[in-house]
Amino acid sequence: MTESSGVKRTDVGRENRKLPWKRKVRLGIQIGPLRVGGGAPVVVESMTKTDTRDVAATVRQIRALERAGCELVRVAVPDMKAAKALGKIVSRSSIPVVADIHFDHRLALAALREGVDGIRLNPGNISSRKRVEEVVRSADSRKASIRIGVNAGSLPRKLVARFGSDAMHDAMVESAMGHVRILEDLDFRNIIISAKSSDVATTIRAYRQLAAAVKYPLHVGITEAGTLLRGAVVSAAGIGVLLSEGIGDTVRVSLAASPVKEVEVAFHVLRALGLREKGPVVICCPTCGRCEIDVERIARELETKVRTLTVPLTIAVMGCGVNGPGEASHADVGIAGGKHEGLVFRKGVIVRKVREKHLVRALLEQVRLVAGKGGRA
Repeated sequence: MTESSGVKRTDVGRENRKLPWKRKVRLGIQIGPLRVGGGAPVVVESMTKTDTRDVAATVRQIRALERAGCELVRVAVPDMKAAKALGKIVSRSSIPVVADIHFDHRLALAALREGVDGIRLNPGNISSRKRVEEVVRSADSRKASIRIGVNAGSLPRKLVARFGSDAMHDAMVESAMGHVRILEDLDFRNIIISAKSSDVATTIRAYRQLAAAVKYPLHVGITEAGTLLRGAVVSAAGIGVLLSEGIGDTVRVSLAASPVKEVEVAFHVLRALGLREKGPVVICCPTCGRCEIDVERIARELETKVRTLTVPLTIAVMGCGVNGPGEASHADVGIAGGKHEGLVFRKGVIVRKVREKHLVRALLEQVRLVAGKGGRA
């Protein structure tokens, strides 16, 4: 489907699924052609991990992110050479590009001149209000967005001293609101806000306060979450709680891993909550002593082979007849293993029996058949 913003979405069907929670509808803003907030689907974003001064490498990573479904990409701007490379990067990206700025407001001004769709500022490390005002006026003249990005680890010292370590969430919200007021004083409204900590509880408290205090869209995530496994778990815990409370208009899963993995984990979280549908999901039984096929190997092979599909499907890999077609009858397609063979089924109805070595091929045939019908088994 295609949003009114002009940004192509890959969600297909299932929009009317009833959920036990409702998203809080916040003000809508534009980041380039992308609509954020205002009832638009939750946006998945990531950040490149290349040297921004290396245009070719950065563009390659952006294109890999695009293929993974990323809808908004942030790039680091450590110096003026990186800022001046942004024009070439923006011109070769099909998704909006946001410049990540720390310390030096001149980098933000240069990035805006190069045509970025938005900038992310950490107010705590740009000390002068006058400099922030200069950036705001430049962004306004170019219709660029500004994300007020507050991190617990870089708050002004006087705020930390005022609130203390037990109330870091209050300090984060105070920092964010102070800079919201600056932007509003300058009649700037194309604002998105984030308030992240590496501590899940602190992050949740901060976002709950912000959601009650402002109507601007919120970017949610857990900063410094960790390596792939820990980072995915910690991010899912924090982001999942917030999204289940209707809080969050864009998400980034911050991992010490490939940014493509960040996008994949983000979509898994959104799918688990019923908020976005993108591509197939492979479910599988946890295996036990009854299992007579290599469930893990088959599931991993399937995940690799269906990665490029955008039609939402549930594919089941079940290890035996006990939790085979019956227990996985909700799946669009699936297999249930036996001794050196397995049953292929669609919506719980068995369609054929094949040898174990042919299970993946037979299941992929059913996947292609169902995907060709738009995902309706």
